[in-house]
Amino acid sequence: MKTLLRTLLYLALIVWLGAEIFFPIVAAITFTSLHPDTHTAGTIVGQLLRILHGMGLVSGMVALALLALAPAWGIYKPRNVLAPMTLAVLMIGCTVYSQFGIIPAMERDRMAAGGAIQSSDARNPLTVDFNKLHNRSEDVEMVIVLCGLATVVFVARAESVRI
Repeated sequence: MKTLLRTLLYLALIVWLGAEIFFPIVAAITFTSLHPDTHTAGTIVGQLLRILHGMGLVSGMVALALLALAPAWGIYKPRNVLAPMTLAVLMIGCTVYSQFGIIPAMERDRMAAGGAIQSSDARNPLTVDFNKLHNRSEDVEMVIVLCGLATVVFVARAESVRI
C-alpha cells in the first residue's frame, strides 16, 4: 500500500512539473511556426495554459492530500512533509492566481484593444498593461517550476529518512 501511495504522489508531481517544463517548449514552437499570426498563436497558447492550470490544480490537490495523509499511513515523518506541503500550497496558489487573476486581465486588455494586442500601438496603455501581465505570468510559471523542483528534492529527502 505504501508503494502505491508513493507512486501516486510521484505521478502527481511528474504530471504537474512535467507539464510546466514542457509548456514553454510548446509555446515557443507555436509562436515560431505561427510567427506572422501572433494572435492565433496567442490564442492557442492561452488555451493550452488553461489546460495546464487545470492539470496543475488537480495534480497539486492530489499531491497535497497524499502528503497530508502520508504521516498517518507511516510513509513519511510528519516534519518531513511540511516543506513539500508548503511548496505545494504555494504552487497551487500561484496557479490559481495565474488562472483566475492574470489570464482574465490579459484577455480583458486584448478584447479592449480590438482582439489583437499586437496590432495596437506599443505605447497604448492596454498594450503596456498586457505586456506587464504577460511578463508576470511568465514569472509566476517560473516560481511554480522552481517550487516543483524543490518539492521533488524534499520528497526525495523524506524518502531517505526512516520512519
